[in-house]
Amino acid sequence: MSTLTLPKPKGFGQTSRRDGWWVAPLLTFLGFMTFIVYSTWAAFQNAHFESGPYLSPFYAPLLFGPAESGHVWFPLAEGATHPSWYPSFLPWSPAFLILWIPGGFRFTCYYYRGAYYKAFWADPINCAVGEPRKSYWGENSLPLILQNLHRYFFYLAAAFIFLLAYDAWKGMWFGPAGEEKFGIGVGTVILWTNVFLLGAYTFGCHSFRHLIGGFKNSFSQNPMRKNCYDCVSGLNKKHMLFAWCSLFSVGFCDVYVRLCSMGIWTDFMIFGGNG
Repeated sequence: MSTLTLPKPKGFGQTSRRDGWWVAPLLTFLGFMTFIVYSTWAAFQNAHFESGPYLSPFYAPLLFGPAESGHVWFPLAEGATHPSWYPSFLPWSPAFLILWIPGGFRFTCYYYRGAYYKAFWADPINCAVGEPRKSYWGENSLPLILQNLHRYFFYLAAAFIFLLAYDAWKGMWFGPAGEEKFGIGVGTVILWTNVFLLGAYTFGCHSFRHLIGGFKNSFSQNPMRKNCYDCVSGLNKKHMLFAWCSLFSVGFCDVYVRLCSMGIWTDFMIFGGNG
């Protein structure tokens, strides 16, 4: 019996493939970089993250902020720009206090790590394509060992869904404090769409799928757990889709709130409100 030996790519990018193998990692790289650059810039702005009842998800929950804000948990003292305990020599933004949680959840996500391993680290850049290194960089040493924190980031990220839903609910009440009227604006729809997409992404997570029943050998004695497991599995099948859709939606929410706050865009009322 004869054996067939396939040629092994030696140099970076060397391959026998004739298809557009580079398109997917390139688009992934551009998509991630666009979001990373914009979200970093938006976090450092510390401005235009509120517009009427709307709050940008980059700043939610708004733990510290101006007392006149309708979303702030702990109002700053009059004239203060940041909490007294925060080092004055560091740039301040309330986004710094919370963005590490959703960021850490996405960075350690099972889907995302496979995507950016190819797009950023070329590990490998694609199937049957030469890598820039000869040794295998596994997840047993820094920095990749940090990926194992994903299951813990899930608990924090899940709590964020409920916090964002609360902010989306507040985005349905328009007018001065004490005189709010129920309404639905374009921004309301955008905020709730973001909550739905983030929820579908978060609760379709592999860690949650394991937590809800993935460690069980049989569901015959617990039909309710089986139904929950099947529901999470359904979301998990679309994990990549929800990952990208929610990445876009959370970024677009900030763009929408920011431009409305700056007066560039006008938020149109669909129903109710104060006219």
